[in-house]
Amino acid sequence: MISKKIAVVVVAGAMILAGGLLLFADQGMRFGIPSGGATALQNAEVRMYEGKDLSSINDFRENSIKGPQYINISDYRLTVTGLTNTTNVYTYSGVLERFPHYSKMVTLFCVEGWDVSILWEGVQVRDIIREAGINPRANTVIFTAHDGYTTSFPLDYLMKNDIIMAYKMNNVTLPVERGYPFELVAQDKWGYKWIKWIEKIELTDDPAYRGYWEQRGYSNTGNLTENFFSP
Repeated sequence: MISKKIAVVVVAGAMILAGGLLLFADQGMRFGIPSGGATALQNAEVRMYEGKDLSSINDFRENSIKGPQYINISDYRLTVTGLTNTTNVYTYSGVLERFPHYSKMVTLFCVEGWDVSILWEGVQVRDIIREAGINPRANTVIFTAHDGYTTSFPLDYLMKNDIIMAYKMNNVTLPVERGYPFELVAQDKWGYKWIKWIEKIELTDDPAYRGYWEQRGYSNTGNLTENFFSP
């Protein structure tokens, strides 16, 4: 395992898909995540990074389309497919062992009026994509979650930026409500682009693809410099 530190990046991101924290010991034992409930996780998390205060894991609100997704980690698979040289399938431990790890502090501002500053730890999406190999026709990447939620990004956004797929926040494993096993830290994008419970990464040549909220009028780019809703 390789641990690296990326320079602190503070961005404004709205968390349409935000989550509160409600974990019970039996759920933690079953799904391979930290057990002991919200209090235990809150006590374990770090609250300061490089002299900057961090928000708590408990400062998020549960707002996902089908509620928290409880994934049995022994059954979990991440599939990388589409316009790639090969289709790669990874277990959770396979992702953590295969790719370098990075840490980054990112502040998110929700369209509902609240914000959080979190230290995220994860693997870079471009490392995962590069290992699968990129077909020259590919220009867009679609992410799919366990609950069927989808969103997409230009391939260049993921390849030219330090975009991580997080498995930890504030130095503890992602809670179920926060997207365990993986949540995308889509810096410089509104929160509906921060997809949780990621199960598939698909390269395509369709830049017009629209994800769940994008089909409902939200901006397809999701850039913070734009209005998130496109009437």
